[in-house]
Amino acid sequence: MKQFLFCLLVFSCLFSCQEDPSTPTASAPLSYPETKKVDTVTNYFGTEVTDAYRWLEDDMSEETGEWVKQQNKVTFGYLEDIPYRDALKERLEKLWNYEKISAPFTEGDYTYYSKNDGLQNQSVYYRVMDDGEDEVFLDPNKFSEDGTISLGGMSFSKSGDIVAYAISEGGSDWRKIIIMDAKTMEITEDTLKDIKFSGMSWKGDEGFYYSSYDKPKGSELSAKTDQHKVYFHKLGTAQSTDELVFGGTAAEKHRYVGASVTEDDNYLLISASVSTSGNKLFIKDLTKPGSPMKTILDHTDSDTYVLDNDGSKLFLVTNLDAPNQKIVTVDASKPAPANWTDLIPEREYVLSPRTGSGYIFASYMVDAISEVKQYDYEGKLVREVDLPGVGSIRGFGAKADAETIYYSFTNYKTPGSIYSYDAESGASSLYREPAIDFDPDNYESEQVFYTSKDGTKVPMIITYKKGMERNGKNPTILYGYGGFNISLTPSFSITNAVWMEQGGIYAVPNLRGGGEYGKAWHDAGTQLKKQNVFDDFIAAAEYLISENYTSSDYLAVRGGSNGGLLVGATMTQRPDLMKVALPAVGVLDMLRYHTFTAGAGWAYDYGTAEDSKEMFEYLKGYSPVHNVKPGTNYPATMVTTGDHDDRVVPAHSFKFAAELQDKQAGDNPVIIRIETDAGHGAGTPVSKRIEQAADMYGFTLYNMGFRELPEKLKG
Repeated sequence: MKQFLFCLLVFSCLFSCQEDPSTPTASAPLSYPETKKVDTVTNYFGTEVTDAYRWLEDDMSEETGEWVKQQNKVTFGYLEDIPYRDALKERLEKLWNYEKISAPFTEGDYTYYSKNDGLQNQSVYYRVMDDGEDEVFLDPNKFSEDGTISLGGMSFSKSGDIVAYAISEGGSDWRKIIIMDAKTMEITEDTLKDIKFSGMSWKGDEGFYYSSYDKPKGSELSAKTDQHKVYFHKLGTAQSTDELVFGGTAAEKHRYVGASVTEDDNYLLISASVSTSGNKLFIKDLTKPGSPMKTILDHTDSDTYVLDNDGSKLFLVTNLDAPNQKIVTVDASKPAPANWTDLIPEREYVLSPRTGSGYIFASYMVDAISEVKQYDYEGKLVREVDLPGVGSIRGFGAKADAETIYYSFTNYKTPGSIYSYDAESGASSLYREPAIDFDPDNYESEQVFYTSKDGTKVPMIITYKKGMERNGKNPTILYGYGGFNISLTPSFSITNAVWMEQGGIYAVPNLRGGGEYGKAWHDAGTQLKKQNVFDDFIAAAEYLISENYTSSDYLAVRGGSNGGLLVGATMTQRPDLMKVALPAVGVLDMLRYHTFTAGAGWAYDYGTAEDSKEMFEYLKGYSPVHNVKPGTNYPATMVTTGDHDDRVVPAHSFKFAAELQDKQAGDNPVIIRIETDAGHGAGTPVSKRIEQAADMYGFTLYNMGFRELPEKLKG
């Protein structure tokens, strides 16, 4: 959604009879704006479903804009009255204010890295040549005064002399691509527009491949948003003349299509999928003009991609007949699965490999904890990499001729540090360690395995301040996701650090639907098995309560996007289980999610209400918007969304908040915090992230009964 148009008049049919209601406070009962109900009814397989707040889906209307304005008035009036809101914000700002530097990478004659001085809204890219002085290369903070235009990706040509970078305005998934001479830092041609869900992959210095859709209008689903297309942009030409490479025919119709070029420029690879899981794979020989596109895989029963190549020898990563993934090799002239040869066979743990310095680095998740093994290109094990500790590793990717490889290490209590790695000796050295006002030695993490409703063992990592007593009174945030094959591995967060400073517990279970144990674990939390995810989350909460870490009066559940669905489903199924619910940018209307632009591609995980009567009834059975019951005492709830979110459109959150406000029977507040000029989360300015976190923690602690902070904030 691009912007809200706020009307100047209060709609008498939409809001309460008070023309100018007093601003509510945290210490007074809330009076919500009255939300208009309409008689919209949809028939699903003979069942009529009322959609009283369908009008809120029109996020461009003045009526919706005024509703947003009035809701935010209630929300921020409540939040401003929380006595320690400013103290939380000040502590977040102080802890956030440390220098953050990325691992370096080389392109052409320069070495690049990003750095944030502390509270900059966006990180700045610097470069240095040999022993010269560092200079600013690209400063996204100058894209806009308020930091709402962010960097959405950057890709250098093969020589490193040209760079293409994408920008996102207001958090939108739609991008613009700007092309710049990397040496002079001058923009060289017109901006490419209306690009979505795309990388930028260069063919030499000639141009690059990118992907997009025909752009729909507003939030309505265009018939063409399920046809992603790959284009080639030749430098020096207009975007209107870009070559359509793939996706222009009915046979090539897929919802997600991506293109990449091998490091040696010999092959173009096209990955195409109809949903968020499973892809077809195609290859084209770029060394032979007019060569045909060959098929590697022509079905979407697995996820497969090309890791690297050595001449015509391809190295593929696949979960075809290997749910935890393996690496196979095949000649590009005959790339079909019948010709594949195992190089690194499947193990019991999920594989995520990278390449660099002429080696393959096989990263495995062992109960969500990283383990890395180094192989040569013949599949011979060189060594198991000695890691700095128990946690998450990211990196080990570099060009084939790189002399040094970099990786990062972190966990829930350890700020991310960067290490350099010598691929020949196997020696790691600390490269960058953040100077942050937080001592990880004062905290501890433990991994437990609890039992879900159907007997499945689920891992969970619980982190807290040393000396914590299991007295059932510790404020606790239970965070989950459980979907789309995404794995939650240990990582440090400044906001979580402030929570733990206050004596808070932070618990993260690895729910089914995620990718922690491979394809089988993912599939066990999809479609007609989606309830497994909610059961896993509920069981995690029950474990924390039964083991006396906390109690229902001190438990908050939190999640975003698919995790917002998780929170919405959990709080409507078990409103007694938690004191506070924090659903963020959630998928909350499961009967209509697929009718919005981005949501149309999520059917692998969810199914749709149009698939069958069985699927419709299953979705309706847990859809948060459709399971808010009158006369129920729901937990204190702060729904959060962004007015520019075009991935999970804000209508989900609008409708859920309206249902809760209408049907809440108890005294717990139900508010919706709508961030303006913000999207799904990526690229959100630091200033807004700090404000959001302060409001979230203030709301949570206040509704757990704390009228002052549990522990004195550090000065």
